Amino acid sequence: MDILVIGAGIVGLAIARALGLRGHSVIVAEATGGIGNGVSSRNSEVIHAGMYYPSGSLRARHCVAGRRMLYAFCESHGVPHARCGKLIVATNDLEQAKIEGIYEQGIANGVEGLSFLSAAEAKALEPNLACTGAVLSRETGIIDSHALMLALQGDLEAVGGMIAFHSPVERIARAGSGWEVHAGGAEKAVIPVDAVVNSAGLGAQALARATESYPKAEVPRLVLAKGNYFGCLGKPAFSHLIYPAPVEGGLGTHVTLDLAGRMRFGPDVEWVDREDYEVDPRRAESFYASIRRYWPGLPDGALVPDYAGIRPKLTGPGEKAADFMIEGPAEHGLAGLVHLFGIESPGLTSCLSIAEDVAERLGA
Repeated sequence: MDILVIGAGIVGLAIARALGLRGHSVIVAEATGGIGNGVSSRNSEVIHAGMYYPSGSLRARHCVAGRRMLYAFCESHGVPHARCGKLIVATNDLEQAKIEGIYEQGIANGVEGLSFLSAAEAKALEPNLACTGAVLSRETGIIDSHALMLALQGDLEAVGGMIAFHSPVERIARAGSGWEVHAGGAEKAVIPVDAVVNSAGLGAQALARATESYPKAEVPRLVLAKGNYFGCLGKPAFSHLIYPAPVEGGLGTHVTLDLAGRMRFGPDVEWVDREDYEVDPRRAESFYASIRRYWPGLPDGALVPDYAGIRPKLTGPGEKAADFMIEGPAEHGLAGLVHLFGIESPGLTSCLSIAEDVAERLGA
């Protein structure tokens, strides 16, 4: 088939690669001038193990399978990564019950390498930590997300696929048994293809509404949840990632490490109505309060604004977190069309598994 994938983020590139490896002719249409310039460039770069998500959900299935696939891909393609592990910590009885539930959910999801630690056992691993107990996830890691995208792009191009930059898709129309994709930019084009995959991240809903014959009532709402990150001056206080018990809309203000060993904190959850990537320095006050619950030794003045990202959520404040939405022909009845909505965390971890799912939905 001739297939057009919209969006050159991590998930779009993984899908294009999977389709290319199956022998299809693949073009990726990307609105910007480079890969990963949207959601993919503004995340924690964490490889998640898969213990947070309801059993049987797309998130659970793709995170666990995708994580195993991703570690193997990193090894075979030389993508920098580290299986550093993480501690999910509790600081009171209510949080203790929460992390016990996370541990049980992880076991139900088939996550390897989980163990429950007492406060003393956790402190033996991380002397700067204050907690009443913790879950140790040995399979959690970190990755160079840009190197991952370059490797996915390399595989795609090696089998003849290509990326068309500065090609924003404006409309998708039926053409016989296939589709015509109308791309804008400096050189407008109409591209006839057999199948289209909408992996446009924050733009996925708008593209679905611009798809001829796709039922507009089926397009889910887009809820923007901004996540702010703060860097930390000084040498790292931890060797594992440190996560508190989850909060509404996210996994709590956690400690992440990059491959250079630098420590940063975030993301928090700030519900917004537009894309805004400025980090308000005043939010540091809430970061200090949150972090000092599990790291009392955080020095005054140590936090500096770093960067922010926007999560493309499908649910808002006070609502149960939605699953990934992958809408293929079986869901909407239109051959050769897949829309992906709400692909936020653990989208990076899940990318290779999501790619296989999309290929199967297309019968590819």
